[in-house]
Amino acid sequence: MTPLDTASLAAQLAALPAWTHHPERRAISRSFRFANFAEAFGFMAQMAAVSERLDHHPEWFNVYNRVDVTLTTHDAGGLSERDITWAKAADGAYAGCASRGA
Repeated sequence: MTPLDTASLAAQLAALPAWTHHPERRAISRSFRFANFAEAFGFMAQMAAVSERLDHHPEWFNVYNRVDVTLTTHDAGGLSERDITWAKAADGAYAGCASRGA
């Protein structure tokens, strides 16, 4: 597993405007808000299946209607294609939620 080079990373991050890049951690993060705990938990369950399929697991934290996600590929020492794929899947899953919170 290799990290994305600077040019590839910049291009990929441009397609993920809701994600924040943390160069010092070699990671990206995003906070997802839902209408309630059940929707937040449902999102996490959906993304757990994606995580297993990709063999790539996020750092995440849930409180009530919020799910905070941080992605990095420890084996690569930075962001890899797996992080980008996971982030895009999460954005798609979130867009499909009927009643996202503010």
